[in-house]
Amino acid sequence: MKITAHNLRKDFAEKTIFKDLSFEAESGQCLAVLGPNGSGKTTLLRVMANLTRPTYGDLHFLNNGEEIRSDLLYREIGFLGPYIELYQDLSAQENLDFFSRIRGLNDASSRITELMETFGLSGREDDAVKTYSSGMKQRLKYVFALLHQPQILFVDEPRSNLDKNGIQTVYDVLNEYKKEHLLIMATNDKEDLKLADLTVTVNV
Repeated sequence: MKITAHNLRKDFAEKTIFKDLSFEAESGQCLAVLGPNGSGKTTLLRVMANLTRPTYGDLHFLNNGEEIRSDLLYREIGFLGPYIELYQDLSAQENLDFFSRIRGLNDASSRITELMETFGLSGREDDAVKTYSSGMKQRLKYVFALLHQPQILFVDEPRSNLDKNGIQTVYDVLNEYKKEHLLIMATNDKEDLKLADLTVTVNV
């Protein structure tokens, strides 16, 4: 999997969020998006994840040299950020079952079990998400983002709401993930940058 960007620009109304961004990254790498708070890191991630369109510029995703149609790109992408919400009154299992149906996953039970164990959430599957701590909710979001085994994982603020053990779990998972997949994260944390092979700085 490979992503290439040329002269990306994003405007909202009369305000330019970022401009003149060109880069490329591929499976086996982690691309870190850098920039001060409010610089547009999250917006760039959303553009790259095909959640919003750039005002100007070209963005291409290639799988074994073949470009992926934009309407099929969602199959290849996982996205995680502190602003993503889950259904608080439903259990983690109910949330995951609903997500699995939306994704068209025929039988995700073993994958769910594996990920819930990896992120230290085994035994809490039937508890309402509203009973989870902020750190548990963040770890559950990783389960959602990885459930369909995406080729590209976008992570906004990897360490958000996590304690020391949670951070180490996430780092272990992301290090393993990027060996064969493409990891793209937005961060300014020096520890997060140890994961990065490439960086792009959001600028105006």
